Amino acid sequence: MKTVLHWFRRDLRVSDNVALNAAQRRAETVIPVFIFEDAFRTGPDVGAARLAFLLQSVTSLRKKLAELGHTLVVRCGRSEEVLPRLCQEAGAQAVFANERAEPYTRRRDERLTQALLNIGVGFELFKDAVVWAGDEILTKQGTPYTVFTPYSKAWKAKPVPSPVPRFAPAKGPKHGLPSDPLPTTPGEVGHPLTQAIPAGGEQAATELLRRFMAGPVYDYARTRDFPALNGGSQLSPHLRAGTIGIRTILAELGQARDKADTVQRTGCDAFLNELIWREFYTQVLFHFPHVTKGCFRPEYDQLAWGNDPGHFAAWCAGRTGYPIVDAAMRCLNQTGMMPNRLRMVAAMFLTKDLLIHWQWGERYFMKQLADGDMAANNGGWQWSAGTGTDAAPYFRIFNPVSQGEKFDADGAFVRRWVPELKGFPADLIHQPWENPLLLSRSKYLPRIVIHEEQRVKCLAMFKAVRR
Repeated sequence: MKTVLHWFRRDLRVSDNVALNAAQRRAETVIPVFIFEDAFRTGPDVGAARLAFLLQSVTSLRKKLAELGHTLVVRCGRSEEVLPRLCQEAGAQAVFANERAEPYTRRRDERLTQALLNIGVGFELFKDAVVWAGDEILTKQGTPYTVFTPYSKAWKAKPVPSPVPRFAPAKGPKHGLPSDPLPTTPGEVGHPLTQAIPAGGEQAATELLRRFMAGPVYDYARTRDFPALNGGSQLSPHLRAGTIGIRTILAELGQARDKADTVQRTGCDAFLNELIWREFYTQVLFHFPHVTKGCFRPEYDQLAWGNDPGHFAAWCAGRTGYPIVDAAMRCLNQTGMMPNRLRMVAAMFLTKDLLIHWQWGERYFMKQLADGDMAANNGGWQWSAGTGTDAAPYFRIFNPVSQGEKFDADGAFVRRWVPELKGFPADLIHQPWENPLLLSRSKYLPRIVIHEEQRVKCLAMFKAVRR
């Protein structure tokens, strides 16, 4: 082929990019393209943090491509309308892009395929965001896995592919195609940013990966559940935006593990497990797209949730009276991030203490998270609510006090995000109501529900459906 458009989507990088590499191998000229979709302005789950991270990453990508002698073409609109016109302008014979798993993107790709065929242009999709696509790991019966542990064993039994080569510098003259203006902030398209989000872009991702693999990964199994230790990799927004390739991460992880002793390898193995969880939820979304509209187990669509709007507003604002929950939510609202342990604590509190439908929380997280990913977010919420594949049993209900005492024993994380409680001793900071006088002086709100009472109600709600 003479000319191919590479359509950047959730693969905003020049290294280890499967579709971009294929375009460079098979075409004389590759024109890099980014479409600022109308959905970025008006989509139901658009969040300022995620959009700001995306815009930072596209700006970084544009600079990186320019260093290589390539000019990124930016256009605004609907891809199925914009790309056919752009192909005609450029005289392109094909559009290359990397696959997406979300149901709405798959429907859009079907429409785009037809629109391009109508003008005699091909559309090719490549596996890039995951190591193994939805239909590449199946049970012996040829069905998708719905339990993580056997899926993980099957995943680990397959060889891990190496990163693909970096996009090469341009050889010929620049294309000269015009671009539309790209917003610099989400506020320009109606989504003002109120959070201090992580830095986006391929360089930031690469630096994070190197720092993590140089030492913190070895402690990951020990530190990841303790939010005050900040033991995570911080790579999740980069994986979501595609500013780092999964094969690159696995290659670096393999090298780090080869250097590790027996104890350190447990950290590497724990981190690998989290990467496999990401792929597990992606294949669940691929095979069972109904999870975006309801419970994985349809019988749980009949649960009689309480859905108290006042309780939901208190949870969103971090004003429930349960310190570890409130600290988690305030952290999310101010940074666009939340440690994984606290995502489970906050989600289980909303669904099993406040008895509010998991979809309310799922939507709120997608609005707030810089790393909001449909597959992982949906999978995590349904796990916590007890309604999904490989879910926590409905009778597993986290106690927010014991969770705080176990994973934030001295209250360091709570004191950071709930300053009203700075004066509380460690033995009271996760249950401040035990000292009513100190609580009244602190200006911290009383708890909005009693966990022990709500636990009984939750069990009854699930048992009513199971009967």
